[in-house]
Amino acid sequence: MPDRSSGGVPADGTPGRHGQMGADPRRWKALAVCLIAGFVTWLDISIVNVALPSIRVALDAPPSALQWVVSGYAFAFGLLLVPAGRFGDTHGRRNVFLFGAALFALASAAAGAAPESSWLITARVVQGAAAGVIAPQVTGLIQQLFQGAERGRAFGLLGATMSISTAVGPLLGGLLIQFSGQREGWRHVLHVSIPISLIAMVLAYRYVPGRPAGKRQRESMDPVGVLLLAAGVLLLILPLVEGRAWPGQGKWLLILAGAVVLTGFVGWEHWYGKRHDPIVDLSLFRRGSYALGTLLALLYFGGFTAIFFIITQYLQEGLHYSALRAGWVSAAFALGSALSAALGGRVVVRFGRSLVVFGLVLVTLGLGATEPATRLVSGQNAAWAIAAPLFVAGVGNGLIVSPNQTLTLSAVPVAEAGVAGGMLQMGQRIGASVGIAAVGSAHGIYAASFQQALLVNIMFVLAALAAGVADVFVERRAVRRPG
Repeated sequence: MPDRSSGGVPADGTPGRHGQMGADPRRWKALAVCLIAGFVTWLDISIVNVALPSIRVALDAPPSALQWVVSGYAFAFGLLLVPAGRFGDTHGRRNVFLFGAALFALASAAAGAAPESSWLITARVVQGAAAGVIAPQVTGLIQQLFQGAERGRAFGLLGATMSISTAVGPLLGGLLIQFSGQREGWRHVLHVSIPISLIAMVLAYRYVPGRPAGKRQRESMDPVGVLLLAAGVLLLILPLVEGRAWPGQGKWLLILAGAVVLTGFVGWEHWYGKRHDPIVDLSLFRRGSYALGTLLALLYFGGFTAIFFIITQYLQEGLHYSALRAGWVSAAFALGSALSAALGGRVVVRFGRSLVVFGLVLVTLGLGATEPATRLVSGQNAAWAIAAPLFVAGVGNGLIVSPNQTLTLSAVPVAEAGVAGGMLQMGQRIGASVGIAAVGSAHGIYAASFQQALLVNIMFVLAALAAGVADVFVERRAVRRPG
């Protein structure tokens, strides 16, 4: 067990603070490849938000289709994380990474060439699935190649890169639409990830280590578990995304059905796990910090990812901002994240889960101040009023994502790194898809719907804060317990 009083990052039997014995000399170059991959998969989350109004006009897409463009990516992303993490653990992460990057580039090309909205949604789902193949290889490689304090710094750099890509996304998307035109600029927005994916493939082939000799092969990929999880989450999302299009109240029974299916999924995993390797290793949740950290990630991403969706919709559709100007406002949150994420990775060993709780408090305060700012300053001056509290929330965000990931994975054996990291990120992506669906169900005039959606975001973050506080108490109790 890690020393939870010092933040919970174990040394795994090797020097952790100043170096590590027997470390792979290519580890920092391999990390650079991981950062490129993290950049491009997160870029495609934020960059598409400023393109949604252009997509609506060019493809005559209904509001539900725009939600699926974003939440479909997050949904498929989350669903593939654990099977892909397991496959990378046992078959070597480099080949799985290369396959995911190639599929991501092809799906990006298909999305940018979409003639109508259903084509675009399908391509975005495939793109999200490809991102789900790549992501657990990245976290698994960091677990494999780094230990102790170096691992915290590596995750901190990954978090900073993701925050930078989130900041660059709206600005780059706005620039592409500004110079390419409203009708066709969105296609360039979706194509921009193709060259980045190709660069990542070339560098991965050279610097990412292959599968160690003699690695044990696992045969089962738990297809029934995958289908039950997909069906359960899809039933939760459907009435939220399609709520305005489907009349009547019967659609809300789908949420109850989703809860039943997910309960069946847990029962199946418990039974299946006694005989084979399940998609979700329930034994990992016996580790208190892992269970609470994964719950925190699911809840927090339900609010965090949806912020950009609602802000760009409000600014562009409600206040008639250009894509570029909306991108500048959205970047305030991501800029704050970029400034604090690297620091969070460095000090997480010292402060532990308390650092994450502090970050959640900052996010709550920032989002809480955003809503009254829209009422005090309206019209074209709203951008300045929104940007300041969003920056504060962004600073908090940088102290949450990477530190929580480091702490949550700290007690997980390296052999299970891909699966554990995939399960954690699966929680993030499923939370993101549910959160986007939930805020998209707000309706009314743009100012009112923005306020309703922002309140939903805050509720998700407060729930995550409760999970973080609970883990702090668990941490302190473990330290005080004799023996």
